Amino acid sequence: MDKLLIRGGRRLSGEVRISGAKNAALPELCAALLTEDTVELSNVPHLQDVATMLKLIRNMGVGVEQHEDGRVAVNARALSRPEAPYELVKTMRASVLALGPLLARFGHATVSLPGGCAIGSRPVDQHIKGLQAMGAQIVVEHGYMVARLPEGRTRLRGAHITTDMVTVTGTENFLMAAALAEGETVLENAAQEPEIPDLAEMLIAMGARIHGHGTRRIVIEGVERLHGCQHAVVADRIEAGTFLCAVAATGGDVLLQGARADHLDAVIEKLRDAGARVQAVEGGVRVQADAPAYEFLRAQNFRTTEYPGFPTDMQAQFMALNCISQGASKVTETIFENRFMHVNELMRLGARIQIDGKVALIEGAPRLSGATVMATDLRASASLVIAGLVADGETLVDRVYHLDRGYDRMETKLRGIGADIERVKA
Repeated sequence: MDKLLIRGGRRLSGEVRISGAKNAALPELCAALLTEDTVELSNVPHLQDVATMLKLIRNMGVGVEQHEDGRVAVNARALSRPEAPYELVKTMRASVLALGPLLARFGHATVSLPGGCAIGSRPVDQHIKGLQAMGAQIVVEHGYMVARLPEGRTRLRGAHITTDMVTVTGTENFLMAAALAEGETVLENAAQEPEIPDLAEMLIAMGARIHGHGTRRIVIEGVERLHGCQHAVVADRIEAGTFLCAVAATGGDVLLQGARADHLDAVIEKLRDAGARVQAVEGGVRVQADAPAYEFLRAQNFRTTEYPGFPTDMQAQFMALNCISQGASKVTETIFENRFMHVNELMRLGARIQIDGKVALIEGAPRLSGATVMATDLRASASLVIAGLVADGETLVDRVYHLDRGYDRMETKLRGIGADIERVKA
């Protein structure tokens, strides 16, 4: 099992390219199932979750050509098995995104219920209710969602769908299903994360009729057929935010090539309030800090919430920054019930944190000291890397397979801007 060995105290400087967003690439690979034509995606990140999704659709009989430069060509003309088995779904909850497109194009689909998730519950009941409103018959049996159209129907029908909660994957599933439905579908309480309008723009390039994407109300007028397209996956705002925090922590100066400042307003505002300089520049975002965080940054209170608020996927990374900033701070997690599992590992490095339910109270520490720590989930892994970059001595981060699910060769990118970090075998 791979580990990351970090020797802290190095200032980060230079340029780093931000990869395509995992949370855009996964639904867009599923959207390619909506047509028998070839769909060409570029800027697809090299991630374990992407590899799993490609394995899943290959298992259905889909043709896939993957290139080292991030291009992936998908042709679902010969798709013969509209199903997602547990053996693949259990390793990646985003596999549920296959349900909407398979049902819309083929009239039936069998998709395993996702397995457990370390950071908390992500119920699929909203997906089921929405697709049922569009006329699907769905039963759950033997751990699978078995969906089909009623006898005599060849297409889903448009519907007015209001979800009980804001759900990103639910919004994406409904977008894809509604693109081929008969009539108009209106999504109320839709997610607004940048990955949603990116998926919508891809579907529009395939011939879909969509309005309001990026707002809480999306209207889709179904069409009979979608065609192929070329589409570049939007830059990963969470990878960009992670590097922003890493550079601020070490007192660096780095240009994040391809990053979108307009997708990171909440994070950038907190970084500026802390004392870092962050500005949108041609081709990306530049972050500058005059010294390591413990010398001049001010700790910041924040509360996670749906986009455009502070993202739950940046909570652990910014908490690591707070741990080495001056003063006390309060972090409130409102999205997932188990997303403080990184706290005990940060405390092994010398962080001063107390947990009270959904609230973490943090007192900035003058220094952190390296130790062996264990990653518990994807974003927790990133927080431990950030802490290790400023800790005295060596930090060894175990279970970095979590990191590989969402960060494209993170240690290579960090090493390119001055970090002393290497991947080691157990």
